[in-house]
Amino acid sequence: MTQPVAITINAGSSSLKFGMFSTTGEIAELAVGLVENIGAAPRLRVSFGAGGDRVTQDLSGYQAADHQGALQTALALLRDRIPDAQVRAVGHRIVHGGAAHAAPVQITAPMLDTLRALSPFAPLHQPHNIAGVEAAMALFPDALQVACFDTAFHRTHPKVNDMFALPRAYYDKGVRRYGFHGLSYDYISGELARIAPLLHAGRVVVAHLGNGASMCGMLGGRSVASTMGFTALDGLPMGTRTGQIDPGVTFYLVEQEGKTLDEVRDLYYKRSGLLGLSGLSNDMRTLEAADTPEAAEAIDYFVFRIRRELGALAAALGGLDAVVFCGGIGENSRLIRERVCAGMDWIGIELDRARNADNDMVISTPLSRVRVMVIPTNEELVIARAAHAFLSAGDGQAAAE
Repeated sequence: MTQPVAITINAGSSSLKFGMFSTTGEIAELAVGLVENIGAAPRLRVSFGAGGDRVTQDLSGYQAADHQGALQTALALLRDRIPDAQVRAVGHRIVHGGAAHAAPVQITAPMLDTLRALSPFAPLHQPHNIAGVEAAMALFPDALQVACFDTAFHRTHPKVNDMFALPRAYYDKGVRRYGFHGLSYDYISGELARIAPLLHAGRVVVAHLGNGASMCGMLGGRSVASTMGFTALDGLPMGTRTGQIDPGVTFYLVEQEGKTLDEVRDLYYKRSGLLGLSGLSNDMRTLEAADTPEAAEAIDYFVFRIRRELGALAAALGGLDAVVFCGGIGENSRLIRERVCAGMDWIGIELDRARNADNDMVISTPLSRVRVMVIPTNEELVIARAAHAFLSAGDGQAAAE
């Protein structure tokens, strides 16, 4: 007997996150994993179910030369461990959905063309997302393909939070603040509704801190403002991305240093952020362990920008009831959480250092006016739920729409 499943795919520039979920009844995680360093020194990591086996193995170049090869290699392992799986749907994280998409959609040939047309809005991500879609279509031609957009969660922004002070014609052409990491924020919003409904109804800032980093201000579980803007380059400094930067720097680099736009793009996206500031690494674990002034300054700047944006988002929300940390750094770096919260009693934050050191879910003191929490995010589960909703609807439209 076969077991109907949904596959989730989250394709990055050199990585491929994936998951397999049972679609019989309630969504149930069967496996989640990652292929990293695609095209270089690839490594596969997979966890099978709650409390199940964990597999880590180095791959040869031909096993993960590109996204399709990485997906085939990952699926071969999943099929070996879960031989009765029948893939009925594939859900994809797509970074950019433009202004028109506020919910997941089925991927058809015309929709794939629409996604390709949005590549200039997310040049570092969208082409790789599309590569993941094309790989899945080739491997599972009969499966339902579903796009889940990182921008969709932020379509509830008031217009004033989406506009730039440019001539209005540019807004109509799509030059506006979109916001990203929406799948992560969607998950955190849902978890807050489940475990802390009063906080969910209030004013919450979520800090998704990882190699890509952003913050989102939520009111009643809906996005009101985000630190990311037109592209996933804006806002907080990230692993290799600049974050907020004066546009005049671009003019200077082109006009005075003779750099091409491709060189500037490469500088902003791949050689800046924590890597550029430290001259050492884009990995916060490496920087925290380093004993160099440059690594310390990179951490200082990262913390400074988070604190600055926290104040700005609290102003946009008209106050603050909770702060939630998530993402690789947010979930694991006790140092970053402590430094972000230090001296923030003026806004109502009082950190419990012991709880923070223990990585508790609530890391604020009982008397703190603002609840501070650590909630691991799960973008793959959000994608799987969307794919399951399409399958349940049975007519190519999500049940929630």
